Amino acid sequence: MVNTVDLCHDIPYGARVDTLLPSHHLDTFARDALPPADLWPEILPGITAGYPDLLNASEALLDGALAAHGPDRPCVHAEDAVWTYGELHSITTRIARVLVDAGVQPGNRVLLRSPNGAWLMATWLAVLRVGGIAVTTMPLLRKPELDPIIAIAQVQFAVVDHRSLEAWMGVEFTGTTIISGGEGESTLQSRVADAEPLLEPTSTSKHDVALIAFTSGTTGGPKATLHFHGDVLAIADTFSANLVRPTPGDVFAGSAPVAFTFGLGASFVFPLRAGAQTVLLERATPAGLAETVGRLGVTVLFTAPTAYRAILASLDDFDLTSLRRCVSAGEMLPASTWRQWHDATGIRLIDGIGATEMLHIFISAADEDSQPGYTGRAVPGYEAAVLDEHLLPLPPGVPGRLAVKGPTGCRYLRGDRQSTYVQGGWNITGDVYEMDADGRFRYLARADDMIISSGYNIAAPEVETALLEHPRVVEAAVIGVPDPDRGAIVKAHLVIAGGAPSDEAEARALTRELQDHVKATIAPYKYPREIAFVEALPKTATGKLQRKQLKEGP
Repeated sequence: MVNTVDLCHDIPYGARVDTLLPSHHLDTFARDALPPADLWPEILPGITAGYPDLLNASEALLDGALAAHGPDRPCVHAEDAVWTYGELHSITTRIARVLVDAGVQPGNRVLLRSPNGAWLMATWLAVLRVGGIAVTTMPLLRKPELDPIIAIAQVQFAVVDHRSLEAWMGVEFTGTTIISGGEGESTLQSRVADAEPLLEPTSTSKHDVALIAFTSGTTGGPKATLHFHGDVLAIADTFSANLVRPTPGDVFAGSAPVAFTFGLGASFVFPLRAGAQTVLLERATPAGLAETVGRLGVTVLFTAPTAYRAILASLDDFDLTSLRRCVSAGEMLPASTWRQWHDATGIRLIDGIGATEMLHIFISAADEDSQPGYTGRAVPGYEAAVLDEHLLPLPPGVPGRLAVKGPTGCRYLRGDRQSTYVQGGWNITGDVYEMDADGRFRYLARADDMIISSGYNIAAPEVETALLEHPRVVEAAVIGVPDPDRGAIVKAHLVIAGGAPSDEAEARALTRELQDHVKATIAPYKYPREIAFVEALPKTATGKLQRKQLKEGP
């Protein structure tokens, strides 16, 4: 059944939303679940306008690289396999056959539960190749987190790593499960060994949904975002092509699981689009990443600021000379970390801000345009602005709401928050930024991380940056806590080099020293009135700071 959605009718805010091409999905769930046209952001076709109407992202990425660079080019180096492009193509097309034989039809949702690895990469490509919709999750998730994902996306098939099978058996899932890895005749690997390759990809439109990505759910429950086959290529042809500028000789590595779209781009989409090699680590600790750089000659590294700081602390233990591009995202990049990395390696970190709703990075800077303290400019193909509460642009230097539009945009799956994220045709990211007169954007805070104390607006990340410039501070997390006199006060949670103070007197002395340091670095009223010394800060699997846990308390 072809389900065509016409988005040509009047859009209140004048958004230029193309008419959606007819869907080639037999299962129309995802097309039917798109938000109403009048709640869409303005889509700037740009690069996607040149894509063919019939587009399968798996074919474009894998078959395209194979045709351009040949079957013998190294493609993926992982703990579970080391493959050339020819070998990845052979495995992917055989997995595609297994999926079709299992009953997967175009438009069906296929949940993937596995650590980063070669077989996950091939399976993700195979799902898109047969017209399925990939719903990639982390193996760390358990029943309370998986059940909503399965229900929201109405998942019908799952490919589950054998090491995660025990936890998987308790979830609310009545569909078909295929086990990846382990022993037995029914495993994915055993089925692939006997399968004939499915060489002809399923026909899909560039406007057919290719993946459903879930946000981390830091404000309420997880939200499902819908992204098209054309969107998958767009992030490579905008951010990667213009900022990372990869070559076929590059070797990519990163820390983020591909369940996060930051990791999906860095580990799968960008290297494939360039015909480059990707290194997939199941558990990418900072030390593990740094060791891998030297051992495998990694040239392009994607990770979070905390990992760069951790690597800096033991830089003499690693050989990083092969690196030429280093991308930082996932949380604010402190200016001190940028400078220290540049001083130690000569590499200017490429900072970036993205969102699951937008699929990947939309503001960034590289080379001489990369400056400490600034995220950068709108990525070519995107537009960005700082707006007030009435969606009016603010002058340079005035903080406001970051608003973005481009070839990708927020499309929540039957979500009730579409009208909050999308306003006046803009994607309102929830970040507080200011823009200078040259069009460079500087991050201040998440909107919910602004602290109002005695009438002053204090950005938590700005205080963290000041604290991180003190030689004793390894990591910092700042929150606002209620105060009867000031409304709220600034409280810092700090990881200290050499460990926390050993007694109360030392703690008081270090607290005063750090408070005085902040007063001398930024406006005195922003100093932390309370400081807690901790062994570690709560983080996500990608290394992103979880201030929400600190706000909720022990």
